[in-house]
Amino acid sequence: MANKLISEIPLPKSIANVFAARNISTAKEALSLTEFELMELLDVGLTEVRSALSQISEIVAPPYQTALSLMEQRFQKEHLGGHFPTGLKGLDAALCGGIPFGVLTELVGPAGIGKTQLCLKLSLLASLPTNYGGLDGRVIYIDVESKFSSRRLLEIGLRSFPEIFQMKAMAQEMAGRILVLRPTSLSEFTQSLEQIKVSLLQNQVKMLVIDSMAALVSGEHEQGIRRQQTLSWHISFIKSLAEFSRIPVVVTNQVRSHNHDDASRYSFQVQSRDVTMEIPMRYDSHLIAALGIHWAHAVTTRLVLEAKSGQRFIKVAKSPISPPLAFPFHITSSGISLLSDYGMELMGPEINAIHCQGHNEIINFGMEGLQ
Repeated sequence: MANKLISEIPLPKSIANVFAARNISTAKEALSLTEFELMELLDVGLTEVRSALSQISEIVAPPYQTALSLMEQRFQKEHLGGHFPTGLKGLDAALCGGIPFGVLTELVGPAGIGKTQLCLKLSLLASLPTNYGGLDGRVIYIDVESKFSSRRLLEIGLRSFPEIFQMKAMAQEMAGRILVLRPTSLSEFTQSLEQIKVSLLQNQVKMLVIDSMAALVSGEHEQGIRRQQTLSWHISFIKSLAEFSRIPVVVTNQVRSHNHDDASRYSFQVQSRDVTMEIPMRYDSHLIAALGIHWAHAVTTRLVLEAKSGQRFIKVAKSPISPPLAFPFHITSSGISLLSDYGMELMGPEINAIHCQGHNEIINFGMEGLQ
């Protein structure tokens, strides 16, 4: 719009002619000069200059939008974006509908907490017909740690949607929509990325799951800057896949031990270095997400799965549309279920801290073995 011709703007003819005579032909050229420069150049008064600039600015400036109009546009374009319901009512409400399309959603937490359980449930939901709340499409599931269990998937389906999964043909069709890849190294995963991009179009893929990205990276021998460069390339490519395909992309991440340097990096979450040093080791293990700060910036939504005092929680630690909230949950034969649809609001260091106190006591080892 800045290159819009002055002749196309409805200015008074006398002013328009003066602009033309002084070789000021575009809005950008006119707006690049001060009022006094224009007065001198056009040989007109301040009132005429201000009136002309006001008219030019009004024509070429992008129109403002209200929050209401943006919301209406979002609903009109829901088929291009939107959210995929997780089936967890409180979490879906917090995320304005569920897992967002076209961006990365991260599930992070200690081993055995339920990340793969949630991935299985999401994969199953995406494969379902739309009248059951699904996406009626295929799922590409990158199973890095060989935790994917078709037996557990069918158990979740049978308990959650018996009307579908009690019929053998339907159960086989739903399970057949989930395409499982098991790369043994980051280099093997890299080679398959282009193939995945093609599959997203050719196979009507409606969701991509990577379980887990941290396991892929940790298996490599590269360290330091070279390792970060490799990770950066994969982050960029996976983000481009999400944006290109406009589907939900869910990636799991592991945890690592927290140290003082990590805490002091975020001044808005820790009062001071001295305060941090004085806090003794308490009854729980304080962990943080692996893969570093660059990865953390790449994900749009971060869901943390943790355990405190023998209770599991799933919390919204990062989201552009939700405050930090924590929901208690448990794992049943039908998958992850919330114990309450009302999230507890979090503040300060609790937002990003990952706890695993009492974690071993609440793991159902028989169920986790089916992952």
